[in-house]
Amino acid sequence: MIPVSPNQNRPSTTIEAPADLKPVYSNLVRIAHSPADVVLDFAHLMPGETRARIAARVLMSPLSAKLLLRALAENIARYEAAFGEITLPASSHLADQLFKPAQQPPDPDNPSEEGQA
Repeated sequence: MIPVSPNQNRPSTTIEAPADLKPVYSNLVRIAHSPADVVLDFAHLMPGETRARIAARVLMSPLSAKLLLRALAENIARYEAAFGEITLPASSHLADQLFKPAQQPPDPDNPSEEGQA
């Protein structure tokens, strides 16, 4: 249980995780929205693959999504203060950097392929 006290005027909230809760690793999130909801689909995409299966879907109100954005920004700032800046790839398309096709090792039976990417 994790007590959460945003301020002293509110009672603390206890967050409980069920014993059978399974953590999900995600390196990909698809974000969609309607006027009433923001939908976050979390998935894991392996390098060189073209398909990723959604492992978790989170729906929230636009207000909750904006509060999440602020909380993430605050936590990233604290992380960087403790561990150093997180550098992003130079490419304007982050997905291109993270999910470019896997390079094949050179074929030892065909020396002419050496050095090709």
